[in-house]
Amino acid sequence: MEYSVLKDKVLSLKSDEDFSSLALEIFNFQYENNAIYRRFCDYLNVVPKAIHSLKDIPFLPIEFFKSHQILSVQNDIQTTFTSSGTTGQQTSKHHLTDLDIYDKIFNQIFEDFYGKVEDLVILALLPSYLERKGSSLIYMVNDLIERTNNIDSGFYLHNQQALYDKLLELEAKKQKTLLIGVSFALLDFVEQFSLNLKTTMVMETGGMKGRRKEIVREELHRLLKNGFGVENIHSEYGMTELLSQAYSKGQGVFELPSSMKVFIRDIEDPLTIFSKEQKTGGINIIDLANIQSCSFIATKDLGQIVKKNQLKILGRFDYSDVRGCNLLTF
Repeated sequence: MEYSVLKDKVLSLKSDEDFSSLALEIFNFQYENNAIYRRFCDYLNVVPKAIHSLKDIPFLPIEFFKSHQILSVQNDIQTTFTSSGTTGQQTSKHHLTDLDIYDKIFNQIFEDFYGKVEDLVILALLPSYLERKGSSLIYMVNDLIERTNNIDSGFYLHNQQALYDKLLELEAKKQKTLLIGVSFALLDFVEQFSLNLKTTMVMETGGMKGRRKEIVREELHRLLKNGFGVENIHSEYGMTELLSQAYSKGQGVFELPSSMKVFIRDIEDPLTIFSKEQKTGGINIIDLANIQSCSFIATKDLGQIVKKNQLKILGRFDYSDVRGCNLLTF
């Protein structure tokens, strides 16, 4: 199966049945074309003929994106997205040979969830991302801002007074607006300003990025709801190593897009997948849009499946605390 055929199938995905069959096709494609992923599968004594369902597919630990070049397509690399990190810390690198699929999938997911982007003004308060190169989030938000085709849309770095004034102006015009911000910057903002927003949605993208003490999502959302005067705080769940995103309109429950499925694994036995909902464990993600790299990733996030295609994020854990992770050293 050629990459271009798989790409077209991902972008036109309609049903769960299509998802399962396409995931198996992509697994076979990546086993054949991704040397690192094939070695990982071989290490586990897993071969394609032994894969009969999604749960049989091996999930590559996300740490491999820090130590190896994860590629399933051997064309020239168009861009490399990198994760944030402190000085001296090794960061993840997601190499893309085809940016077009990222452009199409994030726009498709966003509009499935929020409607036409042209109907919105999008304001972005993402200082930690703007201050470095290689952020996939900045790439995505910048594209969305441009697609609003509205002069009021734009990025804000440290000019919080200007952001406050713009929010008041848009509220007065009853303009439907989306404010996207990293958690610490949104908290900094509501410590200076208080609002009572009616036509503005507030979305946090997670993370204090070392700027503030980490707090649980419930407390973060309580503070932000009080400061912005809104009933719910929206959230975005994405990462450097993925091309798809999940969104939440409140309570930290994320709706999965058609290109993603999630399984919960036992943190004491990473190869065991829980069969029941509401069990807490490590989050394994199938992101079919990741054809170029690896679509089957074991993340460092803790969570639980609330119900079909709904995910709750509960925190993170360190792989050093999990048994069986000598697989990372091959």
